[in-house]
Amino acid sequence: MSTIEVVILAPVMILFILVLVAFGQLVDGRGALDGAARDAARAGSIQKDHGTAIAEARRAAEANLEDVCSGPVSVVQKSAGFEPDTLFTVEVSCEVRGLSMIGLDIPTTLSASFSSPLDPYRRTA
Repeated sequence: MSTIEVVILAPVMILFILVLVAFGQLVDGRGALDGAARDAARAGSIQKDHGTAIAEARRAAEANLEDVCSGPVSVVQKSAGFEPDTLFTVEVSCEVRGLSMIGLDIPTTLSASFSSPLDPYRRTA
């Protein structure tokens, strides 16, 4: 009788553990995206011009998310302009691994945004 129980319960327990790991990866991805958005906003807010700010924000986000995202990282500025004493807001998004490891090929795109004040003493050179 116990052999039958093991044969029935073992696959269920393995599937349960895989689902927990998959959802853990989603939670880890959410935390990584929050951190990447924070770093991208800060990296962009200390630059002297708008073009460099976007490029540095993208570089910071991609560096943070290289092991998390399964596709390209998108960095979009959500704030208007690039004037001193305003906020530089970016939204970072990408498709993360997660449920695909258990055979559910459900695209999971997560996004996070963060704002950082434009430093009045930012780089001038």
